[in-house]
Parts: sequence; C-alpha cells; structure tokens
Amino acid sequence: MTIRRLLLALAGMFAGWLAVLVVVGLFSDAAPAFVVVLPPEGLLTRLDPDVAVMAAGPFSLTLTSEQPGLARRLYRAGASLVLPAGLPGCLPLPRP
Repeated sequence: MTIRRLLLALAGMFAGWLAVLVVVGLFSDAAPAFVVVLPPEGLLTRLDPDVAVMAAGPFSLTLTSEQPGLARRLYRAGASLVLPAGLPGCLPLPRP
C-alpha cells in the first residue's frame, strides 16, 4: 500500500504542477514564450501572423508573440496543452 500511495501522491503532484502552469499561461502574460506539447497538424497555418516560431521539434513547438493572450490564441487554434516557457522560476537568477 505504501508504494501505491507514493505513486498516487507523485501523480497528483505532477497533475497539480501542470494545472498551475496552464493557469499561469492563461491568466498572465509574464512568460516570454509558450511551448505547445504534441502540436496538432496544421497548427501553424491557423495562427496569427504576429506569432513567431522559436523552436520546433517532433513533440513540441516553442512560440512567441508581441501581442498579449498568446496561450488563449493557441488553444483556440487547436493546441491541447500550452505551457509557459522562459520564466525564471522561484529561485533568483545567478549574478553574472
């Protein structure tokens, strides 16, 4: 039972972490870019012209835009999971 509880706790923690990232992306424009996980085919053709591709791979797209509300626009274009990218996190950045 202990291993099962541990696995459930870890899965719950991971799901909660993803939920926080999704909420931050939807309600804040603090992130300089967004990662679309497993982008649907044709997503780029449905995006506004102001959206720039920063990186592309077989399992993700990293996109940025000068206009606010990029995460919402990505969901409207058909993305199933959009996560903020480029945020510094909780720890302070090291001084150069």
